Amino acid sequence: MWVCCKFLEQVSFSLFGQEDYNRLRPLSYRGADVFLLAFSLISKASYENVAKKWVPELRHYAPGVPIILVGTKLDLRDDKQFFVDHPGAVPITTAQGEELKKVIGAPVYIECSSKTQQNVKAVFDAAIKVVLQPPKQKRKKRKAQKACSIL
Repeated sequence: MWVCCKFLEQVSFSLFGQEDYNRLRPLSYRGADVFLLAFSLISKASYENVAKKWVPELRHYAPGVPIILVGTKLDLRDDKQFFVDHPGAVPITTAQGEELKKVIGAPVYIECSSKTQQNVKAVFDAAIKVVLQPPKQKRKKRKAQKACSIL
């Protein structure tokens, strides 16, 4: 794929949720330019695992690699019949997703639906943009140091 005069090789695969691969999974992180960290918009547990499990793992094995936070199954969040059929399911709001984005330091949060294709392209466009134009790192403000000058 060519974007802005640069060739990008798109490699996409998912190892999340496959607990049998806990020791092998980190080996796949080497060389990553960006992570798409997805959670289900209809699962509180999936949402909570982002900050509890996945972000610490990614930060440990791939520090400095940006994370695009993705809320999936957008089509089901407003599906009343789904929640009748699945009484334990708890929808995650856009505001909750935006808050999680801030908590984990993700530059982008996008909600999408693979069923309806809503915002799917936007997810990959955001990943490309973050890789080609990484967000500027916030500089830590240094406290004014007291100095003694002798002339």
